[in-house]
Amino acid sequence: MLTRLSIRNIVLIEALDLEFSGGLGVLTGETGAGKSILLDALGLVLGDRADSALLRAGEDKASVTASFEFDRLPAALRDILEDAEVEVELGEPLILRRQLKADGASKAFVNDQPVGVALLREMAGALVEIHGQHDDRGLVDPRGHRALLDRYARADVAGMEKAWSAWRSAHEVLEAARERVERAAKEQDLLVAHLAELTALEPVEGEEQELALARATMQKGEKLADDLAELQHLWAGSDSALAGLRCAARRLDRIAGEHELLAEALAALDRAVIEAGEAEDRLERAVEVLAFDPAELDRIEVRLFDLRAAGRKHDCDVDALPARMREMRAALDAIEGGAEELSALEKAAEKAGSAYRTKAEALHKARVAAAKKLDKAVAGELAPLKLEAARFRTSIAELAEERWGPHGMDGVEFLISTVPGADFAPLIKIASGGELSRFILALKVALAEEGGVATTIFDEIDRGVGGAVASAIGERLARLANGGQLLAVTHSPQVAARGQQHYLIARTSEGTVTRTSVSLLDADGRQEEIARMLSGAEVTDEARAQADRLLEGV
Repeated sequence: MLTRLSIRNIVLIEALDLEFSGGLGVLTGETGAGKSILLDALGLVLGDRADSALLRAGEDKASVTASFEFDRLPAALRDILEDAEVEVELGEPLILRRQLKADGASKAFVNDQPVGVALLREMAGALVEIHGQHDDRGLVDPRGHRALLDRYARADVAGMEKAWSAWRSAHEVLEAARERVERAAKEQDLLVAHLAELTALEPVEGEEQELALARATMQKGEKLADDLAELQHLWAGSDSALAGLRCAARRLDRIAGEHELLAEALAALDRAVIEAGEAEDRLERAVEVLAFDPAELDRIEVRLFDLRAAGRKHDCDVDALPARMREMRAALDAIEGGAEELSALEKAAEKAGSAYRTKAEALHKARVAAAKKLDKAVAGELAPLKLEAARFRTSIAELAEERWGPHGMDGVEFLISTVPGADFAPLIKIASGGELSRFILALKVALAEEGGVATTIFDEIDRGVGGAVASAIGERLARLANGGQLLAVTHSPQVAARGQQHYLIARTSEGTVTRTSVSLLDADGRQEEIARMLSGAEVTDEARAQADRLLEGV
């Protein structure tokens, strides 16, 4: 609830700090004292449009701070703050602040964290509900009527949202599968042709690198062919160097035992024969590896050309061609099994849709039953509020399928008729602002058990009425304030007498300076103010006695 309101330099208010508590608080004062200034200031801190006209004359900046305290942060408010990444410590007050400059610029803060004004407006709906002569939100806004009726009906809204989510999810999966199968079907002939080409090509991962290496080796062999042939000729035959070494070694072997030097010479010659033999082996291997076969080289180059052409055609590396083949086979398999898959998904979507409709129809029945109960409850409140000729009806209309959603298949709006025989119309179109406020009061009383925002404000709900009607309004306001917080700007002593806190708004002038002040009245002050409201400018003893009777009667 609203616990503190601090105003600096707003219109006629220089500096004002007000503290509020739960229950019914009433604000009274003479016409022109500045009651509307408080509401304008509160509207500013709740995100209303910044207007430099609100700035006190001669000042270059103004501010309004509102503090709210909760036993537990409302879920809707918690979600708003979490989405905005604004931190609020558990048990700490929620403090909204708005600064206004002479040029019309403004800044907004939540617990001293800078925020956009749009966040204040979003939070306002969960913090304060204001009803006045020109009400265009709260209970008047048809966008909230369905939620109010559902809360009144204690409907299974969570189950409805779950059924909607399941249906949407099944439908999205089905549509995605349809698109995938349709796209694949359009490409089926091309897929078959491409897969046939790749199957005939039989690409193997790593093949390109092996072929490129083999081609490079053969190309080297082509360049070395003459040298290798000459070397083979020099190395082979009976008159080759290696043959001579082997012959010398055999002869030296026969005489090596005759002298130490001959033995050493033989050992060296043996080593030379071994080294020469190894050289001969490597030369033969080199001839084999570097053997140049024009037909094989041509085959390798053709294979490389085909593989690389296929890679370009399918926009991938040659090594990725086997994977691309697998993708094509999978796509073709999907086409072949697509009908079966789609059939299963269609059944799942149909089942989810049927579950949604069943849930929505049950919700519709609950709404119809709750609407009848609500209409009767509101009707019972109209006569005491001098709205005997008025009628109230909760309209429940079936929406077109494209407008179905997590809320079900119904559109809900509260309608009224204030003239006998006149058609029902939306609340906002009622002619009299006073009638509208009383109608909203009747609706709030009927909905009271279902709760709402923590703070409700009625601005001059008693305009144009008095006596028994004013007493009925006061009694209902006090009932609504029980367990919550309700502030009422009033001209009616019957309403003022019901207040648990009574604030007097006064306007004073000192020379050319005019100020608005607000004070919390004690028991004597309340008696005097209610007496003034009863008698006018001159307060009489009779008025004071009547004020006492009002205060004692509540």
